[in-house]
Parts: sequence; structure tokens; C-alpha cells
Amino acid sequence: MKKQELRELVEKHGRRYTEVLNIKVDRNQEQEIFKWFLAAILFGAPITESSVVKTYKCFEKHKVLTPKRIVETGWDGLVKILDEGGYTRYDYKTADKLLQVMGNLIKAYDGSLNRLHSEAADSADLEKRLKDLGKGIGDVTVSIFLRELRGVWNKADPKPTSLVILATKKLGIIQSESPEEALTKLKDFWKRNAVRGKSFVNFETALLRLGKDWRRKRLH
Repeated sequence: MKKQELRELVEKHGRRYTEVLNIKVDRNQEQEIFKWFLAAILFGAPITESSVVKTYKCFEKHKVLTPKRIVETGWDGLVKILDEGGYTRYDYKTADKLLQVMGNLIKAYDGSLNRLHSEAADSADLEKRLKDLGKGIGDVTVSIFLRELRGVWNKADPKPTSLVILATKKLGIIQSESPEEALTKLKDFWKRNAVRGKSFVNFETALLRLGKDWRRKRLH
């Protein structure tokens, strides 16, 4: 892949999801980290980016942006917000997931994701603790959430998802199927070809969007 092609890829597709949603995770403030966690859970379903953005904005509009508020809103209230945002296909399942995850976050960490991070021994333990919050938190959601926290949380170092790996193979950047090996090779590729003014997170995000596009075309 040529340097100019990489620049065009990152500039066209690499805008971070937190930027799209105007969530300031770089400040490492509890409220902003949690907002992104909520959004990452929404992004974890196989649903369009525009639908997730619209649904997150509904949570914002109703001021349901803390673990406590989500629990207080209850199942019926959450389904109503999800449906308002057009998240209808996954509304019931997501309402269940949110209540379970937020209840466990409050119980285990007083509702603090920064506390969860500080208590984690390393990146693997961090990912395990996130998944332990509820059965709906899987590899994809964890990768989405932690990707945007690279450089903010020192233990945030998620492996690329299958969609990112699909994009790297299609572009001929790497051919590895192993997430661990792919992460190492992607970091090395970016170190050698970094685009000025952009970060590794922008590169990962661009690859994810490309992977989603290719998957959607393949399914249709």
C-alpha cells in the first residue's frame, strides 16, 4: 500500500467514533469514559453506524448517561429510548444487557470504569473484567471500547476484530488470521508508514469501517 493511499484511507474513513459523538475520552474523565462505554455497547451489535449515532443521541437527549440513570430508567424506559433511535431489531436484548452490565458495574466498582481499569493487573485482565460485567460484552464490544482508549488507559491494548483483519487482508497490508499477530504487524506497519497528524486509532477505525463495508456487500 502506497503512502498516499494510506493517507487517503485514514482521512476518508478514520474519524474516531468518539469524535463523531463529541465524547472527550482523551480527558480521562469518568463521565466521558462512561459515555463512550455506553456507545461502544451500542456499536457492538451488527447495526449501521448512523443508527447507533442516532440512538446514542437519544440517550443523551433523555440524560440517561450514567450507570445509575440507566438502572433507574428500567427495562421499559430503555426499550423506548432504543426504539426512538431506530435500534428496534436489538431493543429487548440490549435493554436486558444494559441493565445487567450497569448493575454489575455499580456492584463491583461503584459504577466507575476508571476504578475497573486501575484494579486490572494488565491488558488481558482489563478485557476479562469488562467481559465479566455481563454476557453481552464480548470481544467485539471490548475491542471497540478499548481501541479509542489507547494512550488514555495504559492497559488498553485490544486485538483487532475479524472485520479489521478482513480489511487488512483485502488491502494486502498483512495476511495473518491471528489477532495477536495481526496487532503486532499492524503496529509495525503504522510505525513505518504513519500519516502525519493521524494516530494508530485513526488507522484502526478506518480499517474497521472498510471491513464493515466489505462484509455488508458480501452479505448482499
